[in-house]
Formats: sequence, C-alpha cells, structure tokens
Amino acid sequence: MPSVSASSSFEAYREQWRSERGPRLTEQLCNVSHFLSRLRIQMRFGELTRAPLKLLRFQLLEDIAECDWLARAPDPWDAYLPQKVGRRHATLQALRDAIDVRALLFRTLPDIETACLRIYRESSSKGREMIITGYAQRNDNSARAVHSLVMRAKVLGFRFRLEDDVLCALPGGDRPASATSFSI
Repeated sequence: MPSVSASSSFEAYREQWRSERGPRLTEQLCNVSHFLSRLRIQMRFGELTRAPLKLLRFQLLEDIAECDWLARAPDPWDAYLPQKVGRRHATLQALRDAIDVRALLFRTLPDIETACLRIYRESSSKGREMIITGYAQRNDNSARAVHSLVMRAKVLGFRFRLEDDVLCALPGGDRPASATSFSI
C-alpha cells in the first residue's frame, strides 16, 4: 500500500500556486514599499521648486499601476518674478515630475507593464483640477532622443494642454473621489 504524506501534497500545491499567481505577495509588497520610499526621497524637492509632491492614490491591479498625485506648488521665491515666469516654472516642474515618476515606477516595479498616471494641481477657485494624464507602456523607449521636455512627455504617453507655455486644466478632470493626500 503506497503511503502519501501530507507534506508532499502540500508542496506540490504550493508550487502550483506560485507558478499560477506570479510573484509572491511579499515580493510585490516589498517592490511597492521600495517604489514609495524612492518616490518620497527622490521627489522631496524639485529642480524648480522646493515643494514636495503629494501622493493622492496608488493602486496595483495585476500588471497595471494607477498613480495620482498633486503637482508641486510654485516656489515662494517665484513670487518675485513676473507671474508668467512662475507659472512656466511650475509647468516645467510638473512635466519633469511626470516623466521621472513614470521612469521610477517601471524601474522599481518589474511586473508592471502599464501605468495610468494623473497629475492634479490645487486651484484657489476650483479646488483640484487635472492638468496631466498619461497611459504609459513599459517598453516605450522612443523618447530618449527627444530633447524637448514637452515633446518627450507627449511621446511617453502623457496628455496635457498648454496655453502660452502654461498647463491648463483638462476637460473632465475633476478631483479624484476619496482622495486623501499625504506628503511624501
């Protein structure tokens, strides 16, 4: 009479579960933790403003990541510049941040193939308004040779509207539901 041990059947089940489910949950949690800590460290200050990014929402769904954040506020020292120059600095900073967050996301989360990114800004009259949205693919490396920051962002899958070199609110870009912000 053959004997079947409980441990051997459990090991076979565990191996089958691992192969069907992809990476283990602990690996995914470590990768997410690494992404959030790198985001907090790298995005503490911008090149054109000292304000931090504020993460509104981060969600993983299989191989898709969704990330919403609040664009950096203009630097207080820009208050002494002409208003147009300060708004252009904020636009350039938001575009740089979008490109950098996209790169960090794909670098630190190897199982992610697609990212949906949304960037909002605080408006004194309208609350939060969406200024940039993006649907990015991991294998899209076509923007390396593009020198213009605006064109590089467009090639990488970001959608936005510029008027006089300043980001405008996108239509239909209301404040995200259940968005609680925290500084990173």
